[in-house]
Order: sequence, then structure tokens, then C-alpha cells
Amino acid sequence: MFSKEFKKAIEELPSAEKDKLIFRLLKKDLDLTNRLHFELVATETVDEKRNDFEKAMLKKINHLSNSFYSVGYLLQDIRYVSGDINEHVKITKDKFGEISLNLKMLIQLLTSNGERIETVPYSKAYTLCIYVIARAFKILLLIKAINEDYFLDFKEDLSTLGKLIYDIPFLMHTAINNELDVNWLISGEIPEDIARIHKEIRANGFLK
Repeated sequence: MFSKEFKKAIEELPSAEKDKLIFRLLKKDLDLTNRLHFELVATETVDEKRNDFEKAMLKKINHLSNSFYSVGYLLQDIRYVSGDINEHVKITKDKFGEISLNLKMLIQLLTSNGERIETVPYSKAYTLCIYVIARAFKILLLIKAINEDYFLDFKEDLSTLGKLIYDIPFLMHTAINNELDVNWLISGEIPEDIARIHKEIRANGFLK
């Protein structure tokens, strides 16, 4: 990405000048700033940060569910929660947490709002349903990509999510139409070629 000449020139800068440049760059890159703060200064471990985040996330979803206004607003709010998960992963590089937190998010969302999703016309619930099914696919892809020694840690939540989707007709309809086999979730038997399957489904215009 950088030429040898450029790297050498940076290395030869006086320490004070390097420090000024670093702080100027950090001011413009909040993600990098937060990641370096976590790695260099924070006393929390990744597990501790994930656990704290999970508690706050579930509390937030409960609040959103208790103040439910419409399926559209619920989707908007849950996307913000998803963004918070992405931010946590950027800062901590927590691959395990990326899976576990997305699972917990969807389970809590559907447990608290499953019946509400069915009270509106499918046309109004469709975007939320597609979001859930696409996110379920993402979780399967992430699990397949992680060290398989961790799989048992996700098996129970994966099954719970699959059963929730199965029990909500709109979601089950969306899963079938977008070629997500809910049995992959319930049984925990994820196809070896799930990445290829997902790619082909997207190429055929589904999950949109």
C-alpha cells in the first residue's frame, strides 16, 4: 500500500513530529482511535466488554419493544443496535462476539415482537422479515468461518433462533422464499458449502 521510500521517510521523522501526525490522524479516524484505546489503555478483557455490551444491548431491545410503535420503526431501531454490534467488533476484533451478539439480538427481537410482526400486512412486515433472514444467513456464514471448536457455544442459541423463525409464519414464509433452510439452524448442521449457496441465492436476486 505504501512505497518503501514513503515508509522510510516516515521512520526518519523526529519523534515529536511523528506524535503530532499520529494525533492528527487519530482525530480523523474514530474507529482506529477507539480500537487503539481498547488495546493500549482499557483494563477490560474482550470477554468482559462483550458481556457488558450484551447486557446493555438486551436492555435496549427490551426498551424498544416496550415502546413499540410500528414494525417499520422497530426495524430502524434494530439496525442501530446492529450498528452498535459492528462497532464493538471493530474496536475489539471480537469474532466470537460478532456471532453470539447477533444471535442474542435476533432471539430477543423475535421473542418480544413475534406476535406483533403478524398483526400487520405482510407487505409492511416484509423488510423486517428479510432483515432477519439475511442476518440469520450471515450468522451461519460467520459460524462456518470460525474455529469449529467454538461451535457448541452457539448450538443452543442457533436452535432457538431457528424455532422462533419456524413459529412466526411471515418469517417462515420469507425463509422458504429466500432459500434459507431453517433446519440448518435448528439442527446446527450447516452445509460445508454455505458460502457458495449464499452467493448463488444473492446472485439470483433473493435476500433483498
